[in-house]
Amino acid sequence: MIRIAAVALGAFILSVSVACAQMSSSILPDVPEGVQAMSLLGEELRSGAPSERVLENLATARADYEANPDDADNIIWYGRRIAYTGDYRGAIEVFSEGVEKHPDDARFYRHRGHRYISIRELDRAIDDFEKAATLIEGTEDAIEPDGAPNAAGIPVSTLHSNIWYHLGLAYYLKGDLDNALRVYEIAMAQTPNDDMRVATTHWHYMTLQLLGRKEEAVAVLDPIHEDMNVIESMPYHQLCLLYKGEGDIERAMSVNVTAAGGDSAMYGVANWHYYNGRTDEAKAGFEEMIGKSGWASFGRIAAESDLSRKY
Repeated sequence: MIRIAAVALGAFILSVSVACAQMSSSILPDVPEGVQAMSLLGEELRSGAPSERVLENLATARADYEANPDDADNIIWYGRRIAYTGDYRGAIEVFSEGVEKHPDDARFYRHRGHRYISIRELDRAIDDFEKAATLIEGTEDAIEPDGAPNAAGIPVSTLHSNIWYHLGLAYYLKGDLDNALRVYEIAMAQTPNDDMRVATTHWHYMTLQLLGRKEEAVAVLDPIHEDMNVIESMPYHQLCLLYKGEGDIERAMSVNVTAAGGDSAMYGVANWHYYNGRTDEAKAGFEEMIGKSGWASFGRIAAESDLSRKY
């Protein structure tokens, strides 16, 4: 029964993808049928088949949504579960529905902006996160529930920290380092725990290095130490220790790539070579990432961005 439902749901996802490909370019760019996005290097990006578990979770979220399609939480989880299947365009369509129904709910702009990053629509992502930032001004922060909980079952991010973190990332990926720095300085004050602290510090540090502000880059590493309470962002932690001179490449690269920021370990090491003048090593590292799966990871997108702009 589960397998039959999964097959039927898979057919539904395909139909959503086709429909999304025909949507107005004001929401989504045109791409060939079956393609989710074009990489920053011009490559067609397609998603593989999702697991049955992912499809089961989507079936539950879809049932909740259909029972009450105006409920904000139902819309958000329906969009998130669609995204976890690899159908980022379908997720953007659902989050756009949420924006129409709940225009003052920052969560819809936050989640749609994230998936705009996934499909390399960086200007649209920036617009969404900037809007979300205005909506949360003066509001109380809240824990953001995980769609794929870590081993400890403890969520490590909040709505506010995620908005600022991803806005800085979108600017960074676009190569707008001045705005990335502006946002990361805000984001650093929003970090609720050591996981978000090491993740944000990683991107903040690289931004300062690439701007040539080396003394400031070193200073942001002051709070980083070996015994931080990091639950899932181990790659970012090891990278920050590497930057501080208290770690090494082997440790940074040996962290399980399934951990949060896993692909960013490869990117961080390659970029570390770049701003230390070892551009050939950096290019080799960026190119190695392009040949790997997981094209929606932030590290992979950053590698594409650097190759497209610097080489």
